[in-house]
Parts: sequence; structure tokens; C-alpha cells
Amino acid sequence: MPPRERALIENRRARHEYDLGDSFEAGISLLGSEVKSLRGGRGNLQEAWVRIDDEGATLIGFHISPYEQANRNNHEPLRHRRLLLNRSELAKLRKGTEKGLTIVPTKVYVKGRYIKVEITLAKGRKLHDKRHAIKERDVVREMRRQRR
Repeated sequence: MPPRERALIENRRARHEYDLGDSFEAGISLLGSEVKSLRGGRGNLQEAWVRIDDEGATLIGFHISPYEQANRNNHEPLRHRRLLLNRSELAKLRKGTEKGLTIVPTKVYVKGRYIKVEITLAKGRKLHDKRHAIKERDVVREMRRQRR
């Protein structure tokens, strides 16, 4: 039986801001108080992005609110967190960034007993592309209403 997945945080804004491409599942290196806070749904992916360097992948700008019961052993909310990926996935991500794509985290979820991050290679949209996407979505919604 495959492990059950439960979404904790989703970056819905990424679908509006970017044209999403290939996605990867990455583990994330967290402290205990961060895990407790995330399981309570207290995180924000809106400003998060991924940097690839010689040491691997790092998640930057991911805000995890402090866990209230952790007292003085609490974590820093905006610290850089290491992503756990294998070499072939890192190579694919490096090639994508060389082509001018951005790596955006789209979802944080629990898989079995682990917390995972879904990261996606994405291309930024221009303002006119965003307007076009909104218009298409409205047309599809109106067609569904007409069918009912």
C-alpha cells in the first residue's frame, strides 16, 4: 500500500505567476519545531524560491511560523533550508536554470512520515499572458455554466 499524502501548504499564486513545467519531489531538512508548526499548517510559500549551487539545492524565503510550545529552542522563521535531491535531479534542475527557467516550490505535503516539497521548473509570465490566462479561465467557466 503506497504512503498516504496530505497537503499542508499550497502555492496557488505560482500557477498565476508562472507557466509550470516539470515537477520534482524533494525532501526537506527541518528542525523539530518546524515540523510541528508545518503540521499545524503554519507556513507560507508565497515568496519562496530555490537556489542551486555546488553544495546542492537550498529553499530560500520559505516562512515557517515559530512553534509556540518550543520556547527558547524555537527556529528562525526565514532560515535557508536544504533540499534533499539526488544527482540526476540536480542535473536536470541546473539545465533548466541555464535555459532561463526559475525553480518554484508549489506544494508542501506529508508523505508517509516525511515532509516533502514539490518543486517545479517554471517560466515567468508577462502581464499580458496573465490577462490572457484569466480570460481563458473565465470563458471555460462560462461554458460550464451554459451546459448546466
